[in-house]
Amino acid sequence: MLNIAIILGSTRPNRVGAIVAEWVNGLADKRTDAKFELVDVAGLGLPFLDEELPPAVGQYANQHTRDWAAKVASFDGFVFVTPEYNHSVPAGLKNALDFVYAEWADKAAGFVSYGAAGGIRAVEHLRLILAELQVATVRAQLTLNSYTDFENFYDFRPPASTSRRSTRCWTR
Repeated sequence: MLNIAIILGSTRPNRVGAIVAEWVNGLADKRTDAKFELVDVAGLGLPFLDEELPPAVGQYANQHTRDWAAKVASFDGFVFVTPEYNHSVPAGLKNALDFVYAEWADKAAGFVSYGAAGGIRAVEHLRLILAELQVATVRAQLTLNSYTDFENFYDFRPPASTSRRSTRCWTR
């Protein structure tokens, strides 16, 4: 059975991302062809990249890096749940991606993004980053708009059609 990580990329206190990631995880739990695990970047305890050697070398000196490498290696694929910050990905997510290298390779990723423009620009950047890490990305993505899918920018109220669209984004 496939083991898929739902990676929550926002580390902000009181973040909308936690609500969205839990919703995605709930939808994923209805599937019987894969096992899903919610991985919260905020809970990883990763400092700003502190390895002396480049991750591509694969010689991780710090225990937190070795733990993260083992976690990433345990998955067959990923669903990234990310906001868009200033036309890009959150710094915490980028940092987590940069910590390890080979553990990402030859896997696939899908995306659920949110923001004023649906998070599309964050995913554009994620696709470039993941290509460098040798992760194949699915073409479709689920975008959630801060104005139409949330009340007061925080209370998540996706229309029923969003649930149907979401599963198509990472099952193709």
